Amino acid sequence: MRVIFNLKTLTLAIAALSATSLGHTAGLDRSGQDVTAFFQDGVYAEAVYTYIDADVTGKDSSGNKIDDIAEDYDFFRYGVKTDINDTFSIGVLYDEPFGAAADYVGENNFIDQNPVSPRNGEETNVEVRTESLTGILGAKFGTNKEFQVYGGPVAQRVQADVQLRGPAYGPANGYTTNISTDQDYGWIAGLSYSKPEIALLAALTYRSEIEHTTNAGESYPLATAIGGSIPPVAGGPFAFPTNRSGDIEITTPESVNFDFQTGINPTTLATARVRWVPWGDFAIVPSLYNEVSTANPAFRPDGLPLVSYDDDQWVVELGLAKRLSKALAVSGNIGWDSGAGDPVTSLGPIEGYYSVGLGAKYNVTENWAVSAGGKYLWFGDAEGQIPSGQIVSDFEDNDGFILGAKISYQAK
Repeated sequence: MRVIFNLKTLTLAIAALSATSLGHTAGLDRSGQDVTAFFQDGVYAEAVYTYIDADVTGKDSSGNKIDDIAEDYDFFRYGVKTDINDTFSIGVLYDEPFGAAADYVGENNFIDQNPVSPRNGEETNVEVRTESLTGILGAKFGTNKEFQVYGGPVAQRVQADVQLRGPAYGPANGYTTNISTDQDYGWIAGLSYSKPEIALLAALTYRSEIEHTTNAGESYPLATAIGGSIPPVAGGPFAFPTNRSGDIEITTPESVNFDFQTGINPTTLATARVRWVPWGDFAIVPSLYNEVSTANPAFRPDGLPLVSYDDDQWVVELGLAKRLSKALAVSGNIGWDSGAGDPVTSLGPIEGYYSVGLGAKYNVTENWAVSAGGKYLWFGDAEGQIPSGQIVSDFEDNDGFILGAKISYQAK
């Protein structure tokens, strides 16, 4: 006898997973750029809040203790979609895909401790924020409308502040850059296949890179001294200014997400998610910082970036969700994040993670539901390096957790 998995009864279990399938740490990845809200039936809307608390401690190259540098980080995600008819669907998604928040405290080589310095006591810190708004149009085709192509424009904003302090950065101690907010555009495209009678859905989604050109205000107090300390080359001595305001180009990376789910029995759902982001191609290259680095012949002619990564990121997440009653479902998942290389920038010294998560969803009414979940992460050990490649810190045995809450509405 053929078993039919009623998709409506499994919807509760499906959504229970999404509150805990959040948060990534390689490079600047944060939201995972989830698009599964667009695959829900009928009219659907959701609002998701995510809170990340990581404990990242270590030692600098002098053996000094580095207290927790990871600042608490939170963000929102919103999604709404509707079916125009049995062929076309439209949706709008908002998320905060990339970000960073790190702040060194205590007494270590990432704090300016020169008593005669005007920056005495100041610490190394970084903050990066992005926002994305995605419009999606989908068209179903096939004998049973089992295939769907979808795509649309993406508007993205980016802003960043970086402050380098302490002897770990050598002559770059005191360097600061403030990167102004910029909005630019990219696109999304994908293909999905569904078989509702067994709650099967497979979707492959591509997001383009987005090129930003904005203003970077830089301060490099020792730039003039660096320029004056080397012999003339290429027709004259280096003459670096201590301040500059000019254009900077930042390209946020492309990405590929693969989402899969299938019913195991009429009340149980299995899911898998794979994500790839080429962080190995990403760099932040402020012009003054880059030019000053060429004072060292070893870094000519291209100079150094302020932030870059060596490896691409892979994320794999597997989950199960179980419908316990008409109103309640629970879920669990395990995950692995490859990280973006080791050694890695001292502004984010983590090499991926392993994770385990739990979640639950409760249908308050026929249309409204609330979900909540948590994820515990074991971070990979990493050595922190400055742009020159010098190892300046070591971080081991760190962990963190993610909490998520969601309210959703669905009318089929």
